[in-house]
Amino acid sequence: MSFSSLRERADRLRDLPLEAVLLRWGATQDRADKAKWHTRRGVISVTGAQFMNWHLSFGGGGAIDLAMHLGGLRFLDALEWLSENFTAYDPSDPPQVPLLRVRLGRNTQLRPLLLPFRHEEKLPAVRRYLYDRRRLPAHLVEPLIAGGSVYADWMGNAVFLLLGKEDTPVGAEIRGTTSCSWDEEMENRG
Repeated sequence: MSFSSLRERADRLRDLPLEAVLLRWGATQDRADKAKWHTRRGVISVTGAQFMNWHLSFGGGGAIDLAMHLGGLRFLDALEWLSENFTAYDPSDPPQVPLLRVRLGRNTQLRPLLLPFRHEEKLPAVRRYLYDRRRLPAHLVEPLIAGGSVYADWMGNAVFLLLGKEDTPVGAEIRGTTSCSWDEEMENRG
């Protein structure tokens, strides 16, 4: 990819509405203050194309910065994530986020399908977990990894895609690969 095409792609993606990016990452809008969004990284305030994470004292501008912040991504990884999640973005037509019907108790809500971003450098931890702790043979695991049905997220968790019709992802099961529970891990990071 040439520098000019990379720049053109970045300029197009940078202008994505921050609210659409936040929804895609699974953020929820505050009921009382519509400029506030609750994310895994803390509360984020949005004003136009600018955002501020008050919990981490970090701010930025544009969808690329926001994707980098929310996912702990490098610039090119953020471009790739945005390209995959907003394939047909036209600035004059706000993107539609794919929604799933989720049953929570007696209520049914529409929520965005948010799949964790792939991190190839964390794949050895997933392999160790599947081979050593779960005792799964390589002849079962490797085809799933090669086909993209099993991968590692940014924390080194094992992500198992749940596939629907025509092998379209409809969800995922996520398993921690350390002896520490997910709640303990998030508490240690907080």
